[in-house]
Amino acid sequence: MIRVENLSKNYGSVEAVKSISFELKGGQVVGFLGANGAGKSTTLKIMTGYISPSSGNVYYGERNIQEDTSDIQKDIGYLPELNPLYSEMIVHDYLKFISEVRGIPTSEFKRSFQRVVEECSLNAVAHRTIGNCSKGYKQRIGLAAAMIHDPKILILDEPVTGLDPNQIVEIRQLIKKLGKEKIVLMSSHILQEIQATVDRIIIINEGSIVADGSSEELLDDSAKGKAQLKMEVSNADENDIRDMKATIPSIDIANIAKNESSTEINLEFLSSSDPRADIFNYAVSKKWVILEMVASKQNLEDIFRKLTGKGNLS
Repeated sequence: MIRVENLSKNYGSVEAVKSISFELKGGQVVGFLGANGAGKSTTLKIMTGYISPSSGNVYYGERNIQEDTSDIQKDIGYLPELNPLYSEMIVHDYLKFISEVRGIPTSEFKRSFQRVVEECSLNAVAHRTIGNCSKGYKQRIGLAAAMIHDPKILILDEPVTGLDPNQIVEIRQLIKKLGKEKIVLMSSHILQEIQATVDRIIIINEGSIVADGSSEELLDDSAKGKAQLKMEVSNADENDIRDMKATIPSIDIANIAKNESSTEINLEFLSSSDPRADIFNYAVSKKWVILEMVASKQNLEDIFRKLTGKGNLS
């Protein structure tokens, strides 16, 4: 188990991370999300022993990252956002170099190499110079380097950057498989990818944890028992639209947007009720032409924007 306790990091007067705490357990893939400057990458660098915290600590079982840095790093596979590769080296030679740095005996390298080449689909470029590989292959080479020593913990900062849709699916399946055996913490700017891959999501904003739970839990908590309904109608008077709540008290009118030939209406209501029949009958009584009426749900992007006020991740 990994335990992050009251972790803070200051750069001069700037508080990049503000006394955050969370725990990670094996058999779980956790997504770590944050907007530009939120403190996400700083947290990952502290967790890997790359930089030191201003206060607080990270515990790996009974060991802590400040006192047992080298020992803990042996158990971590880390893929940073800026993937460090030696472009003049052949893929095989680079992975052999990394295995030597990781202390893998020469007698065991062949087996380790074959494992990561297979898992990361690198057979086609295993004997190619890294500089001549595509961005997608370079990302997979970085992932293979993070996995070469079969670590207990994987920390992946933007692991699917530069991959095409087919490659993303392959890496997603690999990460989910690894998550059954290891502790996996990953970040990604692709919100749909996070939702499809992870078991749990932690969102950090301006150095503080603002959400922690499964995507379903975050969606339920954000909605607070409310459902949404989107309508598009024509021949509707705005006063009649606003009067609809008086006739149907269970609804709230969230937004009215008038277009050239129609009006969009966003409604909210308790998910335990279903006012659609009443809404339809009201529209008929006012002689509206209903062009669309569809229930809508919040997605992870809606929640992210609500909690951070931003739409870009880093």
